[in-house]
Amino acid sequence: MKPRSLVPLIYILFLMLPIYWLVAMSFKTTNEILGGFSLFPQEWTLANYRAIFTDPTWYWGYINSILYVSINTVISLAAALPAAYAFSRYRFLGDKHLFFWLLTNRMAPAAVFALPFFQLYSAVGLFDTHLAVALAHCLFNIPLAVWILEGFMSGVPKELDETAYVDGYSFPRFFATIFIPTIKAGVGVAAFFCFMFSWVELLLAKTLTAVEAKPIAATMTRTASSAGYELGLLAAAGVLTIIPGAIVIYFVRNYIAKGFALGRV
Repeated sequence: MKPRSLVPLIYILFLMLPIYWLVAMSFKTTNEILGGFSLFPQEWTLANYRAIFTDPTWYWGYINSILYVSINTVISLAAALPAAYAFSRYRFLGDKHLFFWLLTNRMAPAAVFALPFFQLYSAVGLFDTHLAVALAHCLFNIPLAVWILEGFMSGVPKELDETAYVDGYSFPRFFATIFIPTIKAGVGVAAFFCFMFSWVELLLAKTLTAVEAKPIAATMTRTASSAGYELGLLAAAGVLTIIPGAIVIYFVRNYIAKGFALGRV
């Protein structure tokens, strides 16, 4: 093997090492993890995964996370698609300033909005619901989705719109059956980033929930006890949190590459 070929191989191994270590720890007991250094589990155990799949508090954490992430992705795309179309097809007073203002919401840290959201949702009865977290994440995801989709839509010639209108298409029919399939790569990229941000965001999700909609990231704090941290259980939970993201990446991997090519990712 040429030395030049070793560089990407070493880099990939370096990136995969933390993931391997997490997986290996998930099959160990906490005593073995604290007992010393080992590349492989000395005594393989499925007790950590069994505890997650048999304890309602654990598996409902995953269900809650998937629910509010899915709701947020749907709402974000539903709002971003017509907004991005307007920015890409029309020129109006303050359009560039408004477009930049949308991005400034994405630049703000989530901690800034935690207290306002908490008081607002407590007052209207949305606290500790999946919808509360989904709507809070829209503040960051909709601007990002608009920015990504606008780039894809601007790459579609306006003649497509005009031809559809000449052929008798109404706007809703044209938008749903012709335009959106044309930019499906952009929809995939936007959905991916909305999903990933909402999935990994912890502060708002933990602040706006207590019991009924508590996400898995907040549930993982239960591994702390008077005897210390249940490291094996924490590692198993970490492995399971990677799986949804890996599945989404698998389905949109080609779209993400196209998004980079268009300069919108």
